[in-house]
Amino acid sequence: MAINPNHIVEEIKGTRCSVVEKNVLHERATYIRDILEKSGYAVIASENADSTLNIGVTDVTFNLQHALYGRILKTSNGKLVTPAIWNQKSQDKGFYWEY
Repeated sequence: MAINPNHIVEEIKGTRCSVVEKNVLHERATYIRDILEKSGYAVIASENADSTLNIGVTDVTFNLQHALYGRILKTSNGKLVTPAIWNQKSQDKGFYWEY
């Protein structure tokens, strides 16, 4: 049993990867791939039978929670990725600290 159940390492297309998200649509996978590649990670995706994708990075030490809250990830325009940006929440309503 893993110490951190949120850090999953699996084989994707024959390469051991740290799994970022599972069963995502193609639009979400493109969004995630752009952020991770801009941040310097090699991304591998595999398609499932129900046409969803599993996304992983080749760095097996990568942990999404540490990357988000440690402010490691950046968008294509250089902005730091927050949990709200990662989850693609709109910033037009709510309190400023939620974004």
